Amino acid sequence: MKVRQITTSVYEVSLGVVNTFLINHDELTLIDTGSEGSTHQLIQAVEKIGRVPKDIQHILITHCHADHTGGLAALQKACDATTYMHPTDAALVQQGQVLRPLTPAPGLLNKGLFQAFIAKSPSEIEPASIDREVTDSEILEIAGGLRAIHAPGHCAGQLVFFWPQEGGVLFAADTASNIGWLQPSIAYEDYQLGLRSLRKLTMYQFEVACFGHGKAIKKNAVNQFRLKWLK
Repeated sequence: MKVRQITTSVYEVSLGVVNTFLINHDELTLIDTGSEGSTHQLIQAVEKIGRVPKDIQHILITHCHADHTGGLAALQKACDATTYMHPTDAALVQQGQVLRPLTPAPGLLNKGLFQAFIAKSPSEIEPASIDREVTDSEILEIAGGLRAIHAPGHCAGQLVFFWPQEGGVLFAADTASNIGWLQPSIAYEDYQLGLRSLRKLTMYQFEVACFGHGKAIKKNAVNQFRLKWLK
């Protein structure tokens, strides 16, 4: 587990191949919970930034895949937080079913990575409760105002979160990755829909982009998105 400060209030918690995020702004907000067995590491990360688990008031889940939701049920037992999710994926998580059919993005590298990391992904987790279902463009009264953006493609119920403070921070979930370079995700339920979602994100003004997989972009992130996907 590694904790990196991305902005004054945003911390990236690296749990191996997946990242989760903390917004330390008055109340503490966690975005995604990592895979099953990640709870102890998340608690350590919270303590490392000077907080305690009970300070977590909000848990935002970007989408249903096990590397983002596997730790949710256990974490809910450690804190008294409200959990938010898009209704399309919330229905699966509440049943403990977290995987729809995926296909690799175009390219031989993506096919190889798909076989290595995604083809054997867990399809089940411990069922978890979702307290509030969130729809597209809804502004949550969290950390001074956090906009939810429905961004399907990689996953039908995927949410991206836009925080306009501190230069603008986009929590891009798995709409894209930044492993070596900015690129689409490795796998999709609907690749073309995923590209449309990426173009949709370029409407927002964000200096920083944070990803479920790969390093955060800390400067001029929206310009990189526009150069990549507004063609």
